[in-house]
Amino acid sequence: VTPTLAKAYAMRAIELFFSTISYRPYVFVFLACYLFLAITNIGWKRTALFSVVAFCVAFLCEWSSAVAATGFPFGLYHYINTTSDKELWIAGVPFMDSLSFTFLSYVSWELATTLLGRLRVSWRDVQVLDAGEVRRTWAVNFLAPFLMMYLDIIIDPVALLGDRWFLGKIYYYPEGGSYFGITLANFLGWYFVCFVIVRLFVWLEKLVTVPTVLLAYRYKALGAAGLYFGILGFNLFMTFWIGERQLGVVGVIIVLPILLLILLKLHQSRQENIQTPTVAD
Repeated sequence: VTPTLAKAYAMRAIELFFSTISYRPYVFVFLACYLFLAITNIGWKRTALFSVVAFCVAFLCEWSSAVAATGFPFGLYHYINTTSDKELWIAGVPFMDSLSFTFLSYVSWELATTLLGRLRVSWRDVQVLDAGEVRRTWAVNFLAPFLMMYLDIIIDPVALLGDRWFLGKIYYYPEGGSYFGITLANFLGWYFVCFVIVRLFVWLEKLVTVPTVLLAYRYKALGAAGLYFGILGFNLFMTFWIGERQLGVVGVIIVLPILLLILLKLHQSRQENIQTPTVAD
């Protein structure tokens, strides 16, 4: 490859990257929310590391399943490249797909930390008191992938119908699937990917030894829940918008246990705080 040709490829990639932002703005809205939450919870260096780890793991797994056609870990599916003139694709995988796993895995990890951590809850504030310690535990590492898999139960069925909304038809399962066209292997793949991302990051973050000053703000512990349900809400809205009422109702029913779990956690922590008041920061 000549320098001139390499430069042309690089310029085209940059052009397609910015085109992807305008073509998939909802992805980058979620990405911006993720960056704010992550930077204020783990610092910008760890956020950069997490983003790289999540993107690379997701890309390799998507490439393995769909392009190399091994079926691991998501099961066998194929991408339909009809948008490479509008958005960035890397080695047969849409850039925005792999990028989405950065905020999907992080928000699941942070929400797991909130659910398993010790909260200070009042009408004026909600904080996780031991987030730094809890988010590195094996319990969180097992819960976070479950929460991300839970997201996929809502996301993938409506994504499969992308030709009926602005996502577009970008993939298909050659043999179909048992859950509204989605294979069970796909859900297990999402669990596997998130588990690997979190565990790999926890192992690698030891390399980041520089102390980090984190931004404090009220209701910080609710940020992950807000983004998590924002993603769910967007996908449920699109499900009803394209007229898939049965799928939408099933999705709402599936979401309710997670919502109830969070409310119970807040209530329980509030009662504990009343019985044993903590000194405000």
